Amino acid sequence: MANFTLDDVRQRTYKARDAWWTVLLVDPLASRLVKLTANRTRVTPNQLTVGALVLGLAAGACFAVASWPWLLAGALLYHLSFTLDCMDGKIARLKGTGSVFGAWLDYIFDRVRVLACAIALMGGQYHATGNEAYIWTALAVVFLDMLRYMDALEIYKIRSQMRDTLTAARAEAHSLEAAAQRADGHVDEDLRSAEGAFADDPEADMEDRVVGDDPANAALQSGFYRRFPWYIRVRNVLMAGRIRPHLFSGIEFQMGVFIVAPIAAAAISGAIIPVVAASAAGLLTFELIIIYKFWLAARDYSRNLTKLNTKINEYRTQTPDHP
Repeated sequence: MANFTLDDVRQRTYKARDAWWTVLLVDPLASRLVKLTANRTRVTPNQLTVGALVLGLAAGACFAVASWPWLLAGALLYHLSFTLDCMDGKIARLKGTGSVFGAWLDYIFDRVRVLACAIALMGGQYHATGNEAYIWTALAVVFLDMLRYMDALEIYKIRSQMRDTLTAARAEAHSLEAAAQRADGHVDEDLRSAEGAFADDPEADMEDRVVGDDPANAALQSGFYRRFPWYIRVRNVLMAGRIRPHLFSGIEFQMGVFIVAPIAAAAISGAIIPVVAASAAGLLTFELIIIYKFWLAARDYSRNLTKLNTKINEYRTQTPDHP
């Protein structure tokens, strides 16, 4: 059997920045369960992923009953389901047993859990009250969940493409610059400015970095921070506690819908729709901020790629024999 310590779990599996719900309400329990599971069992990440789905479906079954004790039970099961869902990635990082199929399975099962629980929770309330607003609320929950994750995947893909393009342009510019230096010994400071202006965004890159990694090479997303310099202070305070500044992500949205709303409804009849509406407003607000930041980054990319290409063309003119 392995002999991982709790510090091993934290250093190797905690993301350098994560959702506040995960940091404050999931990681303290999940890390201890991961230590026990990794040291005492042969449970695999994929088995944990399946277990998370089973608990999620059990939560949906509780939601469908609609009475207050079952709403509370469903909220508890959903939280435990999410805890297992966090554990599968931690076990994979700790033991180095992650796989492409496991990542796909985790993503698909997450979406199935949200769909099943949305239908069960709102369907149960519709059956109990006859209020058709619960049907529209279920559709809104599923739509917003899919919108959030599709948008995140698309932005990640495009940012990766932008960085690859800039990397290729920088490499070509450096090669041509070296040829120009051999010709006249001149170093072009405009090129230095162009290649440094579009740096990696720590708020995107730290999602896949764990606590034990060295984040010193991350730079700020210049466009957004130039406009909102106060945000840097807020970001630094939150990140000191591993909490990402994106305070209402898909995780908080799910927890608002499937944990906070059922608990509120168990205490106050009819509370589900207002809580879901508030959760949706929080999600959409922060999604708009992400889109705005992405728009600024895309403008920086276009400007600096143009600057690099201009310099490349100038160097080609100066060094016509360079391949």
